[in-house]
Amino acid sequence: MIAKIMKGSDFRAVVYYILNDEKGTQIIDADGLFLENNDTIALGFIGQAQMNPRVTKAVGHIALSFSKEDAPRLNNAVMAQIAREYMERMGIKDTQYIIGRHFDKEHPHVHIAFNRINNNGKTISDQNDRFRSERICKELTKKYGLHFANGKEQVKINRLREPDKTRYELYEILKIEVGRCKNWDTLLGRLKRQSIDVQFKHKGQTDEIQGIVFTMNGYRFNGSKVDRQFSYSKIDAALNRNNYEKRQTQPQPQVNREGISPTSVSNASLIEGSLGLFTPTNIPEEQQPYDPYLRNKKKKKQRKINW
Repeated sequence: MIAKIMKGSDFRAVVYYILNDEKGTQIIDADGLFLENNDTIALGFIGQAQMNPRVTKAVGHIALSFSKEDAPRLNNAVMAQIAREYMERMGIKDTQYIIGRHFDKEHPHVHIAFNRINNNGKTISDQNDRFRSERICKELTKKYGLHFANGKEQVKINRLREPDKTRYELYEILKIEVGRCKNWDTLLGRLKRQSIDVQFKHKGQTDEIQGIVFTMNGYRFNGSKVDRQFSYSKIDAALNRNNYEKRQTQPQPQVNREGISPTSVSNASLIEGSLGLFTPTNIPEEQQPYDPYLRNKKKKKQRKINW
């Protein structure tokens, strides 16, 4: 179960969109409205919104979509129950609403139109509504035993419209490039070659980066709006992790107990053993480096001979 939240100012437009005969719409629940036809429903919304004319976007519109695997279980009564509970948890209560079920797609979905001006003339808050909605959708999906979809992995690109189509294409590119790049310079270069512009957002007048914006096909997206894993901080952490893993996989020179690399030892042996040209025995004694051990050894041999 996922929700798409929209706000606007034209009640008539949203009513005619939801109650479209071509979508086979069925009104499965409503409250506070006269349901004779589309116009009477729109006028009912408009009349209540005039109780608080300072709110320019009084239209609330939410699309609740479910996985096609849940279709056999989701009759109108169950979908209406889930929609009402979703609204209650979102704080959408004591206000007018209609819930219309569409049948134009293979997955079950409903559209909720509600008045953001409640029955007492007060505004229904939309603070952090998208974050709250995501959490509530997960809770209801679990509560009702619904199917957890794999997010963007099951998106049908051919059915997307702009800017969602570009956002998904950008998601696919970032998923590949962030996963294989080891630093920002490499990542920015790869994205530029694919006509993606990157800008960083700084904290006030400082050099501290606190956000990232991608521009593709003329559309701008904050990194976290493409996907949460593409916020600046999470991309930076991923690049650092990739770089660390790369260093760990590189072969390191082996060191023996004396702290000498076997490679250096073998190279030294090769030089010293090449035709015996560089061994100390071929250098005149007066030119050989001083070695007290060798000199003491010679003295001992001489003493034995003299004895």
